[in-house]
Amino acid sequence: MKTVKSESLILIAIAMLGVGLALEHAAVQHGGALLWGLLGLVLVAIIGVAFRIAHHAEVLALRLGEPYGTLILTIAAVSVEVVILVVLLQGAPNPTLARDTVFAAVMIDINGILGAAAIIGGLKHGNPKYNLDSANSFIAMLLVALGIGMFIPDFVPDTHWQIYSAVSVGVMAVMYLAFLRLQTVEHRQFFEHAADLDAEAHDIAHSPNVLHVGVMLAAIVLVGLLSEVLSVLLDAGLAGTSLPKTIPAVLVALISASPEILTALKAAHNDRMQTTVNIALGASLATVLLTLPVIEGIALFTGDRIVMALTPIQAGMLLLTLLTVMNNLHDGETNAIEGISHFALFATFVALVMMGLA
Repeated sequence: MKTVKSESLILIAIAMLGVGLALEHAAVQHGGALLWGLLGLVLVAIIGVAFRIAHHAEVLALRLGEPYGTLILTIAAVSVEVVILVVLLQGAPNPTLARDTVFAAVMIDINGILGAAAIIGGLKHGNPKYNLDSANSFIAMLLVALGIGMFIPDFVPDTHWQIYSAVSVGVMAVMYLAFLRLQTVEHRQFFEHAADLDAEAHDIAHSPNVLHVGVMLAAIVLVGLLSEVLSVLLDAGLAGTSLPKTIPAVLVALISASPEILTALKAAHNDRMQTTVNIALGASLATVLLTLPVIEGIALFTGDRIVMALTPIQAGMLLLTLLTVMNNLHDGETNAIEGISHFALFATFVALVMMGLA
């Protein structure tokens, strides 16, 4: 009973799935408050499930320690993102959805999460420290992954897209497997910091690991089912309106990042900047190296090319973000001023989304 009670958010989400399936057709037909109200409830239900997935990932992370901890957290978040993306792609045609989602995820993770965490940590602790090798490793992989996945496609003609997609899928898979091996074995010390390890909380739960894994997997399936309803409602809500067409992409990125935001900010508040760096940069890297190959693989299977090439504004924002993070994460410590520079970019990203430009 205690376990069931602790999963109240999942039980509520299951109930919302039933309500959504029962009312989605009426909501689409009548529109207005019924449509947007039901959409909001389904969205809240998905976020609630995402938080439960993150909770179980955190329990496993705590038991396995760094760098496995944030690795599990980021993979769990990306799994939610991939499931929602795949479902939404089955709805109304949106060839730029995957690109816009990955772009939004990088903006949220690096500029939003890392920026806010640096401000919080800097104001409370002055100059929070982290392992410089981890930042350098993440940034090196991000530069290559984003270049292969989102910059180069702008120059690949339609006659060669399938060959390039196949190559990029293979390259990213190898990159992620190699990075996974190095992060957890040969260069594990890069992603640890003594202060973070000393401050690690003790695991007081005695539940079996298999229980947490099972609930996580079931919750991810539930996210997929809820996303089916969300897709129908979003398509109906955005049809014929002047709302930014990138809203679905931003929602997907925000849903997957929402649990990470709280974890990263809490870590920064507790002077555990290494955990924050692992989450912010690790989530960005996992999004690129895991989400893009899955979506590209689906495109190869269906024969329909998806748009991964960045718009000029997106490319400019991404270049500014990479230059800023390279400049700020260069000495093994951060401060509130560096956080403000990232948060300024995040505010600009939000403004561009509201104007329908990003």
